[in-house]
Amino acid sequence: MARPLIVNAAIEIPAAEFGISYARSAGPGGQNVNKVNSKAVLRWRVVDSPSLPVAVRQRFLQHFGSRLTNDGEIVIASDEHREQPRNLTACYDRLRAMLLSVAQPPRRRIKTRPSRGSVERRIESKQRNSEKKQQRRGGFSAD
Repeated sequence: MARPLIVNAAIEIPAAEFGISYARSAGPGGQNVNKVNSKAVLRWRVVDSPSLPVAVRQRFLQHFGSRLTNDGEIVIASDEHREQPRNLTACYDRLRAMLLSVAQPPRRRIKTRPSRGSVERRIESKQRNSEKKQQRRGGFSAD
């Protein structure tokens, strides 16, 4: 029932790299929940995956490294639906979203400087506020 995961045009992960298992779900299902293994658990060894480009793997490990097991596997479980196939699809969707978030390298920030006019306006505003507060300090008489 495993299928390849197509993330984008450059990244496709074959079904053989995934380990899929099912378990009893704690989610909705009534009496059926005690009899049917509807929870889907998807396991994928990110560290050894040959289908993931090196740069994407490094960004994935940097961003989601805390979610990996000691063996370098990411474990994604879903029990939000009553049916096995829908839970498996939810697992694939979560992994696809994680991979898409690190597929493109982050854009470099272009340093900018404030314009001369904005600096002057800021300084004038500070000067006006300073003068306003100095006027408040004037001697009040309790006559």
